[in-house]
Amino acid sequence: MDQSRPLSRILLFGVQHVLVMAATPVSAIFLMSATLHLGPGLTVNLLSAAFVLSGIGSLIQSLGPWKFGPRLPFVMLPGGAPLILFLAIAEQHGVRTATGAVIISAAFYFVVLPVFSRLLRFFPTLVIGTMIVIVGVNLVKVGALLVTGRPGQSGFADPVNLALGLATIGFTVVLYWLFSGVLRQLAVMLGLIAGSVLAFALGRIDFGGIAEGGVLSAPQLMPFGTPEFHLLAALPLMLYGLASMAEATGQTVINAETVGKEIDRRTHVPRTIRGDALVSFLAGFLGLPLMVTSGENIGIVRVTGVRSRFVTAAAGVVLVAIGFLAPVVRAISVIPSAVVGGTAMVVFAVITVLGIQMLGRAELDRHSHAFICAVALALGLLPILVPGVYAGLPSGARILLESGVAVGAFTAAVLNVLFHHVRPRPDRIRAARPAAGPVDAGSPRPLPHG
Repeated sequence: MDQSRPLSRILLFGVQHVLVMAATPVSAIFLMSATLHLGPGLTVNLLSAAFVLSGIGSLIQSLGPWKFGPRLPFVMLPGGAPLILFLAIAEQHGVRTATGAVIISAAFYFVVLPVFSRLLRFFPTLVIGTMIVIVGVNLVKVGALLVTGRPGQSGFADPVNLALGLATIGFTVVLYWLFSGVLRQLAVMLGLIAGSVLAFALGRIDFGGIAEGGVLSAPQLMPFGTPEFHLLAALPLMLYGLASMAEATGQTVINAETVGKEIDRRTHVPRTIRGDALVSFLAGFLGLPLMVTSGENIGIVRVTGVRSRFVTAAAGVVLVAIGFLAPVVRAISVIPSAVVGGTAMVVFAVITVLGIQMLGRAELDRHSHAFICAVALALGLLPILVPGVYAGLPSGARILLESGVAVGAFTAAVLNVLFHHVRPRPDRIRAARPAAGPVDAGSPRPLPHG
C-alpha cells in the first residue's frame, strides 16, 4: 500500500480510477444544471470545480497531511444523496442558501466528530459488514440506472443502452479472463474503452462539441454569489452528515482490509471524516454539494490488486489537471452513461462481496448476530428496493428514512447495543448455568477445573 511504482505505471493505474469515477461528477453537475436551469458557461465552471475538488480530496485522503486523510487509496467525488438534498434546499430557499448549508454542514462535521469518535466501539464487524452490503447494493442500483435510465422517463430501458451496458460488462470479463499481469489489472479501464468504441460505432458518441470553447478553465469562487446561512434550512444536510460519518467508518475499515493495513479506528476514521469535512467546506464556496469518499475505487483496488495509495494520489493529480483543461472535461462528458454504468455495476458489486466477506467473520452462526443482520438488511434495503415507500411522511422523517445506508447502519448499531451492551448476552447466561442432568443430593459436586 505504501509502495511507489514507476511514474508511468502509477499514472496509468490512476487514469483507470479516473475513468471509472468520472461519470459521477459529470452526472451530478448535469443534474444540477438541468434542475436549477443553469447556463452552459456556469455548467462548465461547476464541472471544472467538481474535478478539481475531487482531485484535491483524493490527494488529501491518499497522502494524509497532518490530521487529515487516513493514508489509504481513496478517491473523492460529489455525493449522490447530498446532491439531492442540496437541490431540494436550493429549490425551497434559493441556491445561495444551499451553498451556505454545505458550509454549515461541513463545519458541523468538525463539531460532532469528537463525540462520534467515542461511539466507534459500537460499530463492530457485524454492523460495518451489514452497512457495506447495503452500500454495495445501493451503488449497483445507481450503476444500473446509468444503463437503463429512470422508470417513467423517456428512453427508459432503451435496447441499445442495455446492449452497451451488457457489452461493457462482457468486454471486462473477457479481458480479465484472457490477460494476466498489468493488462489484467487494467481490465476495468480497457473494458470501458472497448464499450466506448462500440458506442462510437453505433453512433452514440458525438465529438462535435469538444473543440468548442476555450482550452483552459478554472473554478470560479462563489459562482452563485455570497452564500446565505440559515441553520434550519441546513438541518437536512447536517442530519445526513451523521449518516455520512457512519458510511465513512465502514469505507475506511473495508478499504484498510482490502489493502491489508491494520488501522486504529479511533484515529484513522476521524482522519477520513476530517478530509471529507475540509473538502466539503471548500465545495460550499465553489457552488458544489458535500464531497464524500468514494466506494467505487475500493472495488477497483480489489479487482486489480493494485493497492498503492500513490495510485489514487496520481488519480488526484489527473483530476486536478482535468479540471483546468476544458476540452478534456468535455471529452469525458461524452462517454455514454450506459457504458459507464456497465463498468460501475461490476465495480460496485465487488463492494457488496466485500461486505459479505466481512459478515462471514461476524459469527453469523450466533442467533443474535444473524437476527441483527437480518433486521438491519430488511430496513436498510427497503427504500432502495421500493423507491418512494416513505413518500407520505413529513419531509424531515422522509429525508432520514430514505437513506437506506443510514437506516441500516443505525438499526444494526442500535440492535448491537441492545443485545450486547444493555443486557447480558444469552449465550453467556447459558454458559454460566450448571451442566444439565440429575444430581445426587448426597454426592459431592465435582470440583471446577483449575
